[in-house]
Amino acid sequence: MGDIQRPGALYQQVAAEIRNAIAAGEFPPGAPLPSETQLIERYKVSRPTVRNAVAALRSEGLIEVIHGKGSFVRAAAAPTLAVNRSIHRTDGTFALGHHWETVEEPTVYRTQTTATTAPLLELPEGEALFGADRLLADPRTGTRALHRVLIPFATAENTPLAQAPDTAPEGIYAVLTEAGHPLTWTETVSARMPQPDERTALELPNATPVVISTRITHGTDHQPLILEQLTASAAEAQFAYRLTADTTPART
Repeated sequence: MGDIQRPGALYQQVAAEIRNAIAAGEFPPGAPLPSETQLIERYKVSRPTVRNAVAALRSEGLIEVIHGKGSFVRAAAAPTLAVNRSIHRTDGTFALGHHWETVEEPTVYRTQTTATTAPLLELPEGEALFGADRLLADPRTGTRALHRVLIPFATAENTPLAQAPDTAPEGIYAVLTEAGHPLTWTETVSARMPQPDERTALELPNATPVVISTRITHGTDHQPLILEQLTASAAEAQFAYRLTADTTPART
């Protein structure tokens, strides 16, 4: 490990060494870690330092302790839920590819565009928005998800959305179509560690990241009309998409 200049960070350095060994495949998923005595000998540190390092890795979700057996590298389980992100349209009626059940009534509020949402909606920061948040659950697996829709006042103006911004997404698409917009969608997927309120609402165990889809509904001249975000446990859910080829102009 080399010379250690900061004794207070010693357990963190040991944890980093073990983490690197796991990443390199020296300790594969499901395999036991060396015993405390072996780790003490390997890293030339005290027993409390080893225990603190293992505790840190356990809090990260890399290690699980089985009573009476020892510490094991946690096996990464495959997500149990594939969320179909497709949208189906029949005339002016829309349906989503995945069916969710609503756990709680939507929370409706007024907010403003931020440094993050303003560019996505192609609006200046501070622009007025309606917000509606839903807590959802998959009826088969019980996997929870958070759904947020942000509707600019300009989009809602002169439509039923001004009075009912908590309209379900498929209903919003129908309203926007009725208003004359030819709808298209773009979507991006990202992952991060959850905020405390997300962790509570989604009932996440320690050190579990979330996966987030950010969907923009575009209207006339590809103008962004609304922003949706669906947030779920990255350990339980994955997003599935159907891809189709765009028509490419013939080369001349």
